Amino acid sequence: MREISLHILDIAANSISAGATTIKIEIEEDKESDTLLVRITDNGKGMSPEMITMVTDPFVTSRTERKVGLGIPLLKAAAEACNGCLSINSEAGNGTTVEVRFQLNHIDRMPLGDLVDTFLSLEVGTPEVHWIFRVRKDSNEFYFDDQGLKKELGDLPLSNPEVIRYLRSIFSSGINALELN
Repeated sequence: MREISLHILDIAANSISAGATTIKIEIEEDKESDTLLVRITDNGKGMSPEMITMVTDPFVTSRTERKVGLGIPLLKAAAEACNGCLSINSEAGNGTTVEVRFQLNHIDRMPLGDLVDTFLSLEVGTPEVHWIFRVRKDSNEFYFDDQGLKKELGDLPLSNPEVIRYLRSIFSSGINALELN
C-alpha cells in the first residue's frame, strides 16, 4: 500500500470484521516532535495475547477468504523504515487499539493520502458503525462524531446524495483547513 489512508481502510475493515460497533480513528501531526501518529481504536472482539504476537506475521490471518494478511506487517515495516513503530493493544472481548508512529519529515514516509474519501467511504459504507474521526495538526483539530448526524437524519440513509455531499463538505473543510503534510 502506498498511502497511509489505505492502511487506515484495511485496519478499519479488520475492526468491522471483529464485530466493532464503535471505531475511532485519530491522526496527529506534530511538527515540534516530528511525529505522525495514527491510532485506530475499536470495541470489537479483541485478540488473545498469542494472536497479538503473531499478527505482524504476513502468513497469519483470521480471514477465511485468503490465507495471508499483509496489511499490518506492511504498515509495521513502513513505520520502522521511517524511524517509527507499530503497537497493538488488545484484550479478548474488549477491543483493540492499533497505533503507528512515523517520523513526520522522513524522506521515505508514505503520504497520508485522501483522508476525505477514506472517512467518507467508511461512514457511508458502514452506517451501522459509530464512527469518530479526529485529526490534529499541532494545536488545530478537526473532530467528527457521527452520532448527532445519524440521530438528526432519522430514516434518511447516509447514502442519500444530499447527505454524501454534506459529509464531503464537512470532511473537506475540516481536514483541508489543517494543511497536513
